[in-house]
Formats: sequence, structure tokens, C-alpha cells
Amino acid sequence: MKIVHIITRLILGGAQENTLITCKLLTQRGHDVTLITGPALGPEGELFQQTRNQKYKTIVIDSLRRQINPAYDIPAYRAIKKRLAEIHPDIVHTHSAKAGILGRFAAHSLRNTKIVHTIHGLAFHPYQNELINKFYIAVEKSAAKRTDFFISVANAMTAQAFAAGIGHPEQFATAYSAIEEADFLQPISEKLRRVFRLKYGIAEDAVVLVTISRLFMLKGHDYIIESTKQLSKLYKNAVWLFVGDGNLSEYYKNQVGSLGLSDRIKFTGLLPPHQIPLVIASSDILVHCSLREGLARTLPQAMLCGKPAVSFDVDGAREVVNENTGRLIEPKNVEQLTKACAELIENKNLRDKLGSAGCEFVKEKFAPNTMVDTIEAVYRKLLKEKPL
Repeated sequence: MKIVHIITRLILGGAQENTLITCKLLTQRGHDVTLITGPALGPEGELFQQTRNQKYKTIVIDSLRRQINPAYDIPAYRAIKKRLAEIHPDIVHTHSAKAGILGRFAAHSLRNTKIVHTIHGLAFHPYQNELINKFYIAVEKSAAKRTDFFISVANAMTAQAFAAGIGHPEQFATAYSAIEEADFLQPISEKLRRVFRLKYGIAEDAVVLVTISRLFMLKGHDYIIESTKQLSKLYKNAVWLFVGDGNLSEYYKNQVGSLGLSDRIKFTGLLPPHQIPLVIASSDILVHCSLREGLARTLPQAMLCGKPAVSFDVDGAREVVNENTGRLIEPKNVEQLTKACAELIENKNLRDKLGSAGCEFVKEKFAPNTMVDTIEAVYRKLLKEKPL
């Protein structure tokens, strides 16, 4: 099959890693794959190096940007449409909000081309201005009329799309967002863990609660800091580690400093993806308090490393976090967050038990071939091809 994937930008992120894994494996399976993307602008870092030496083609359209701006959006739409007309693919598969809209509208005029869209997370959410929320829903409904099939990264995304009047039941399948599992399952030596902890001034016997997320609005760092104010007094050996960067980085650093918690909450800044397994292996508990997330990859990543996860019960989190793998808590509930973290800080045996169960639970669900098997089957169904 001739397949084109379109994503807004190749920053460090779950949708981007998902798309790159998909392109790589589809190419290995003999398909002709092209990736269209915009420049990786922003403080989140970039993944362009992962496209190098791959057998799929990568095309960068400079005007494809995340923010809404007709001065960029119209040229981006025209450029995508021109490229698609030149390639004339069997499948156009879009990812992320902006590329999802422009890509599907651009592909709709092609004959004999099927259009697939992956819902990594929906553009609309309850924390938006009401008018903006309605605008995004209206745009997504319009794009859905130009979509042959949707792939959700969690069942929760399908349910939310239905609730907003997007798509029909027979148009959806779930494919959990793949992780390069070997990187997380591979044992990491005690020496490397000690060196990592030493770099950030963390004692060998400390219990480390790690958060891997952009320092950005709605990512929930405020709730973690609030819970730390109480927990840091109760547990002198507990340390919190914030991994990532974003436009609220300085704000949080100043807040932590003003609270006198600089020795308890550490900031690593942006780290490359290959260091994340070491980060998790050097920690004890994964804490994720984002208020909106398709299904945060950091949750199954922690479980693959044998670590329990504490997460707000939002979107797809409950599809991996439960009483056997961690603690699922009410969004914004600092009291529940504090209680869950305290329980795991105190009990290493419980941490080990939950981490081990979590690893077994997610191993097959998030394997790259599991995801791409589902995606490839969707393509063949749309093109009415028989499985190989």
C-alpha cells in the first residue's frame, strides 16, 4: 500500500512517537510510506533525528504550525493538497488536531484514497472557553464527514468522540499507542541509577516520585506541589522529580523556591527519549496529574519498568491504572493524591507488587506490532484487501 502519514510537528510527545513507530514498521512490512510534518517549534524538543536513515520519506512543510493562523494555515493546506496529489496514496492517515483537520480536508478531493485519523487526544475539553469548545467540536464534526475510519489510542477517546457527535460506532477501533518496549524492559544497573540520582542530588535511600510531562497548563504540577507541602513534612526521605520543560518552567521553579522545597522537588529540564527508561528505573513511583490526556504513555512506560503509577482518573488512564497496577484518584483531589502517594512511599513491598503486575498487564497491549497489526488491518478493510 502507498500510505501518507501527516502530523503537525515532531516534538517530544506520545503522538509523535506513535507516528514514527507506525511509519517505521509499516515500511518494514513492505509498504510505501511518506511522513508529512511541520517544523518542530517550541520548548518541548524534537524527534527529527528518528526519521534519519529510515526507509520512509519525510517531507517538512514550513507553514504547518500548531497555532491557528490563516497566514500559515491556508498555505499549509495548499502545500499538503499539492503533495498528496503528487503521491496519490491509497491511505492518508492524520494525527494531531491541526494536521488532522488540514490533512483530511486536503485528502478529501483525492479519488480512491481512504482517510484515517488517529485520536491521540481531542482538541476540545471541559476546561476551555465555551465558544472555543463549540468551535473545535464543529470543526471536528466537519472533518469527520471526510474521514473513513478513526483509530483511538484509548476506548475513552472513542466514547468522548461519540458523546460529541463525531463519527459512527462502526468507524472506530482502539490501538494503544506503542512503546519501544525493549528499552524499558532491559535491566538497568545499580551503578547507573546511583549516578543518575547523584547528578540531581538525590540520596541512594530516597523514595523518588517522578513526573514526566511538559511544564504546561493542565498538566497538573500544581496539585503535586500542593501535596508535597504536606508529604515532605511526613517523609524526610521522599523526593519529587519533575522531568520536562515548557512555558511554566520558571513559574514552577520560583514557586518551589518560595515554598522552601527546592531540596525536595528537583527539575531535570528536557531529557532525550533514550534517557526516560533510566529516569523511571531510578525512581520508585510515577505520579501523573494531567487533567486531559488521551492515554499518557508515561503510565505504561512506568509499568514496563516495574513501577506503580498514581494518576488522575481522566480519559484513558483507567484503562491501565487500577488497584492492581497503581492508584487512580479523582481529578484535582489533592487529599486523595496525598493519601495515595503516602501509601506507596511507606510500603516498598506494595510498590514492587503493583509494579510487577503492571508490567505483565501492559506488555502485550503496548507492543509496537500489536498497534501496527490493528492499523494495517484497518487499512486492508478500507481497501478491501485480504490479510497477508
